[in-house]
Amino acid sequence: MASPPLALGFVPIARTTFDVPLAEQVTAGARAALAAAGYALIGPDALVTSADEAAAAAAQLAAQPLDLLIVFQATFADSTMLMTLAEHVDAPPLLWAVPEAPTGGRLRLNSLCGITLGAHALTRAGRRYATVCAAPDDPAALAHVDAVGRAGRAHRRLHGARIGRVGEHPEGFETCIPHPVALHRRFGVELVQMALEDVFAGARKANPGAVDALYDTLRGRVEGLAEVDRGALRGTLATYATLRETAARERLTGYAVRCWPQFFTDLGCAACGALGLLTDDLTPASCEADVNGTVTQLILQEISGEPAFDSDVVSFDMEQNTAVLWHCGKAPLSMADPQFQPRATIHSNRHLPLLLEFPLRPGVVTLARLSEATGEFRLVVGRGEVLRAPISFGGTSGVVRFERPARDVLDTILSQGLEHHLALIYGDHVEALLALAHMLDLPVLRL
Repeated sequence: MASPPLALGFVPIARTTFDVPLAEQVTAGARAALAAAGYALIGPDALVTSADEAAAAAAQLAAQPLDLLIVFQATFADSTMLMTLAEHVDAPPLLWAVPEAPTGGRLRLNSLCGITLGAHALTRAGRRYATVCAAPDDPAALAHVDAVGRAGRAHRRLHGARIGRVGEHPEGFETCIPHPVALHRRFGVELVQMALEDVFAGARKANPGAVDALYDTLRGRVEGLAEVDRGALRGTLATYATLRETAARERLTGYAVRCWPQFFTDLGCAACGALGLLTDDLTPASCEADVNGTVTQLILQEISGEPAFDSDVVSFDMEQNTAVLWHCGKAPLSMADPQFQPRATIHSNRHLPLLLEFPLRPGVVTLARLSEATGEFRLVVGRGEVLRAPISFGGTSGVVRFERPARDVLDTILSQGLEHHLALIYGDHVEALLALAHMLDLPVLRL
């Protein structure tokens, strides 16, 4: 799924007492490299060389929703222009210096000294930032800009996110206890409490034609729909339709849903399939009313541009150095192994549909959890690979080989008292997660 290009504020700052033609040359090179990488660049065309010009650039950029503010140090300059930009532009700053080879002659740019002054000023002001010291066409520098920019996008999208919490977390699931005030204060996330009964009422009166249309669409992607209880299946699809419509009406970014036992006992169907379909639509949805799980999914989704799977870690094989990540049947269909046709199934304990059953496709994955195991927020980050394997347990599952030994991963999970849910996305996005943790001043625990 293609996400829109990152929106990067780009402001080249300089002093006219240095080599302005060379500064313009390296600035043009940086612009060209960033444009070729597909970013949307916003900011002044010319070098910014005075306090007034910096103020004008800040005013221009302050009106834009930016993922990252690149302050390109085309030559040495003191911190005043940078601080004007940082104070007025609501985007994480990245300070970029250009290396300069010793020639035995004039120091033409002195760019590194400029970002050193800027970094010190931001640090004294208690501001977080990123840095690059590389030529504009350096692939590693561009990769770092990309990671920090995607972290900046996740940071921006968190602020103002609205998570619908449907019902309460199950008794004995301290892993799912929410802290709405802390979430809003630290991340700008708003929790919207909703009643299960209201969702059930909406599902019961869902438009039959809309449910039929959903069935017809899903039939092309999932086999065996006709083999499960039709009334229960329609209940799951009606739940999906209701939650989708509510999200649009109430501007909800995601859901944390109390799935059992009420969906089975009161509505007569499983929530799992509805949550998986919502997540596939980029409306992340966790079960067991796990708010932090949904926030983790949202972070991973915004960093990768793809849906995230919120799973249980249910099994370790120390000889094979693998673990099984599983959930009843709520992984997004886009994660299915292309060699396996997803199928409809029933909940293994409650014996009602709709659950989606398939193994995850092979590939490199990034794993994360916004954890409160210590009473304070921290970000759990891991990397691994999903191996092609049969379904491990009924529902959706993947066999994962972590980059660290399986025994070490299990020891970390248990000794740190981590939550039972761990989310994953495809691709290596660890650098972006670490950049986001730095922006948010979050301690990091590596799996």
